[in-house]
Amino acid sequence: MTVPSHTVGAPASLVLASASPRRRDLLQQIDLAPDVVDPAEIDETPRRGELPAQYAARLARAKADTVAARHDDCFVLAADTVVATGRRILPKPADREAARRCLARLSGGRHRVYGGICVLAPDGRRAQRTVQTQVRMKRLHPTEVQWYLDSGEWDGKAGGYAIQGRASAFVPWINGSYANVVGLPVCETLACLRGLGYAVPCAGS
Repeated sequence: MTVPSHTVGAPASLVLASASPRRRDLLQQIDLAPDVVDPAEIDETPRRGELPAQYAARLARAKADTVAARHDDCFVLAADTVVATGRRILPKPADREAARRCLARLSGGRHRVYGGICVLAPDGRRAQRTVQTQVRMKRLHPTEVQWYLDSGEWDGKAGGYAIQGRASAFVPWINGSYANVVGLPVCETLACLRGLGYAVPCAGS
């Protein structure tokens, strides 16, 4: 993928190491559109005994490193979202029945969403955060499960649901960053970028 050449005195480009339209939308909401979108496409298989927070952090770091190797003189932003019940990492369901199993595990209880963020600066400096949000999902009636599965929103979503879509009808309570559940904890992402010297659009420190 071609990146605009970086000249002395010009601001470095921002590369988003993700194909997620939700992450792009969240960045664009705060006037922070990436210059380049280059998905890392790494192996996302959890390691044996790996805890959800460790898994989210490792994937974000691996995505950033993979994409940074393809882009000189750029800031690289990578992220990963993990939905977990206790130590159990829920998948991004590959089919309808896998999505049904995810919803059955989440129904009527609390779960955690872990957002791993990793930002690499052009000079190799790194900033990394792991953000945790607690979410409670109401007990789902079979007709609600069927309604949600019919929507197809579960496809490619961690834990098999998208809180910004139909699943908002199932979530009466969260504790922590809503943006993290959508796919990118925006406040913490800006802090990482700002700390490495990237000129974020909003003022403050």
